[in-house]
Amino acid sequence: MNDWLLDIGMFVVQLMILVLAVGLAVGLVVAVIARVRGEGGERMRLRLEELNQSREYRRRRLALAATEPSARKRLLKAFRRNDKARGCRGGDKQKGMPRQTVWVLAFRGDLKASGAGRLAEEISAVTAAAEEGDEVVVRLESAGGLVHAYGLAAAQLDRLKEAGLRTTVCVDKVAASGGYMMACAADEVRAAPFAVLGSIGVVAQLPNVHRLLKRHDIDVELLTAGEYKRTLTIFGENTDEGREKFRADLENTHELFKAHVAERRPNLDIEAIATGEIWYGRDALGKGLIDALGTSEAYLVSRMEEARVVSVALEPRRAMGERLGLALSHGVERGIERLLERLDAGRWERR
Repeated sequence: MNDWLLDIGMFVVQLMILVLAVGLAVGLVVAVIARVRGEGGERMRLRLEELNQSREYRRRRLALAATEPSARKRLLKAFRRNDKARGCRGGDKQKGMPRQTVWVLAFRGDLKASGAGRLAEEISAVTAAAEEGDEVVVRLESAGGLVHAYGLAAAQLDRLKEAGLRTTVCVDKVAASGGYMMACAADEVRAAPFAVLGSIGVVAQLPNVHRLLKRHDIDVELLTAGEYKRTLTIFGENTDEGREKFRADLENTHELFKAHVAERRPNLDIEAIATGEIWYGRDALGKGLIDALGTSEAYLVSRMEEARVVSVALEPRRAMGERLGLALSHGVERGIERLLERLDAGRWERR
């Protein structure tokens, strides 16, 4: 009897070990697939949102919430009459409204301007669909980073002007260094009063542990082909000649940065502002770094009065289960809202 129980116990333990091993293997495979898709093969989709319609929907919900329950049914009927008169279901396309569209993009930069590739694809989509007279608004937030990375991101914004599209950059928080390199590509730059702008300069720093290694009798061999292949090094002994060359390279990069900004904002006193300093929005307006004060939300709301405003964003495609769950959740939520509205209206009609 004891041997039988022991055999069963050993079988259960082995089965648990097998299940655990299979689980770990499957988890590893899924992780590898996710990593590969995330780095190069991630499935993306273009998400469009008509901000006029979203704003009108929120306005109506607030109006219903602020209205006495007895009057909600009449207000709903008024909404439907307005929609019918305007010839659309959402109420955002009035008869006679100009055909102009404002396309809204967003860029939030990190040290490597990792979103530049996605921004490039969004710009390609917009330039293919936009018509003459359309405007592109870029909501930009970046404190800068690597020169070559932000040079590429700035070149993507230049494509909008090359396509003949008026471009407005809105800065709510920060567009400094590489961020301002991008912002100055716009026809108009708008910023919140305390947004940070400027920092037109170049900086580089690296540690040097040569003396520490030398103290412990550790030699580092640095072999190069080309006189200036390596000017400064972390482990070897740096020379005055190498430092001067490195400094000259920084100055050259700074001159290129200044020329880039001056070309796109010719009325700017480039020598006065290309000192590496930063300014808040109000001061930046006086310096000529921006053209107007205001938040991106306020600007977009003002544009909705005369144009169709569409948000464009490239985002990872959700899994089927997640999409079905979201659709079901939204459907249930809307159904409950409508049921409550009808119950309220019916209750007050019977009184």
